[in-house]
Amino acid sequence: MAERNSPDIRGLCLDVDGVLTDGRLSWDDAGRSGRVFHVHDGLAIDWYQQLGGVVLICSGKTSAAVAARAAELKIPHVLQGSRDKVVDVRGCISPLGLRLDQLAVMGDDLPDVPLMKRCGFPIAVASAVEEVKSVARLVTRQGGGDGAVREAIEHLLRLSGKWKGVLEHYGIGVQEL
Repeated sequence: MAERNSPDIRGLCLDVDGVLTDGRLSWDDAGRSGRVFHVHDGLAIDWYQQLGGVVLICSGKTSAAVAARAAELKIPHVLQGSRDKVVDVRGCISPLGLRLDQLAVMGDDLPDVPLMKRCGFPIAVASAVEEVKSVARLVTRQGGGDGAVREAIEHLLRLSGKWKGVLEHYGIGVQEL
């Protein structure tokens, strides 16, 4: 059952470096950068989308690895190289019939704060800087790249009353927890 006064959240906007990843950037000898993503986050993103939630990625950087991971997870809304996340995200969700107050936003660093302040449910990862944590309604126990997105999605699905259905899909009864 949804909590009393829970927000009408219909979408989730994810930063990449420090949220979907642990924030570290690696470079190989050929000068190519790489990122590591957590499998638990991917499963949760899949469930969130199956249950009707819109997922979008908005990053200040541009990366082929991010595009590939988004494609693998069937995330159609990927904004890379963003210089103004508020403008870019608003432009992306408006044609979908969504407003910023219907969006949860996960961030970890200062460029995420303006969007987090305007969204309906701001979320900071445990490894976020203090300024981000101070505007968050939820601070995850997990750090970025370590299952924080999965934790946040579970929280959102619990708020909406949909988490029980996920557990039932795997044959897990609520009384077993």
